[in-house]
Amino acid sequence: MDLRPNRGGFLRPFGCGWFIREFLLGNAPEGAPAIDPDVGTPQADIFRYYKQALFRKYAEDWAFDEALAEVKAREKKLNRKLTGDEEAEIFERVERRYLGRIPYKLTSCRFHSFVVYFSNLQRLGWVEFTGREEPSQFQDHYSIGPPRKYFHLTRKGMEAGDAAWSNPLFTLYSERWGGDERAREYLRGIRRNHRYVKPRTH
Repeated sequence: MDLRPNRGGFLRPFGCGWFIREFLLGNAPEGAPAIDPDVGTPQADIFRYYKQALFRKYAEDWAFDEALAEVKAREKKLNRKLTGDEEAEIFERVERRYLGRIPYKLTSCRFHSFVVYFSNLQRLGWVEFTGREEPSQFQDHYSIGPPRKYFHLTRKGMEAGDAAWSNPLFTLYSERWGGDERAREYLRGIRRNHRYVKPRTH
C-alpha cells in the first residue's frame, strides 16, 4: 500500500515540480501571482514565490493547530467546527504572528538546489529559455554577471503527467536508460553511498 502523499511528499505540503508547472501555466498556485504563460518568468522569481508559498502553508498549519487547540480547551464537551469569525482570526494570525517569525532557511530549499532541479526540467525538455533577458541586480555590481533569463513550459512539459512531474530526476534517468528499475537502482546506490554525518575520527 503506497502511503506517500499525492502532493509534496511527507515533508512538503506540495511538490516543487507541481508548483513550477502550475506557476508557468499561469494558474497562480498557492497565492502566487498569475503570469503570462507565453512570456514566462525568470528562475529566481519562481524560486521566490515557491518559498513564499511554503512559508504561508507552514504558517497556516501552525495557526490552525493553535486555534483548534484553543477551541478544544474551551469547549471540550461541544462537538463543533470553527466559526467564520474564528477562521478570519486564524488568517489574521498567519499574517501577524507566524509569517514574520519563519526563518528564511527553514524549508531547506536553497537557490543552488533549485537551479540544479530546474536544469533537470530543461534536460527533460519540459521548460525552455524564451530568448527574453533583462539585467539582474548582480550585474549592477558585477557587469559580466548573468542576466535574468525568462523560461516557459514547452508542449512536452504540459503533456507530462503528475507522476513524472513529482520526480523529474527519476523520470530523466528512466528515459535515458530505458527502464524504471535501472533508474531506481541507480538512485538507491546514490542514497546508500551518501553520508549524512561525517564519520568519527579516533
